[in-house]
Amino acid sequence: MKYLIMQDFSGQAVPFIFPRRVDHSDMREQLPYAQVLSAGFVEHEAGGFVCHGGNAELRVRARPEEDAAIIAEALRPESRRT
Repeated sequence: MKYLIMQDFSGQAVPFIFPRRVDHSDMREQLPYAQVLSAGFVEHEAGGFVCHGGNAELRVRARPEEDAAIIAEALRPESRRT
């Protein structure tokens, strides 16, 4: 899967995960937020999420540890969020 981490209007990082066939730049155009914090590819492995890569057109790279933590937190059940 591909992902974008955007900064929302309150300054929070918000992940968007989408299929590989969709371009990062095409997805970015659909989102209302102004700033792209990072982008890349995300995979789920036994140890958790693995983020890598980037997007030259958007001039952003993956932040492996930080992005994986943001995605994991967003997908954690509401009752177990920090």
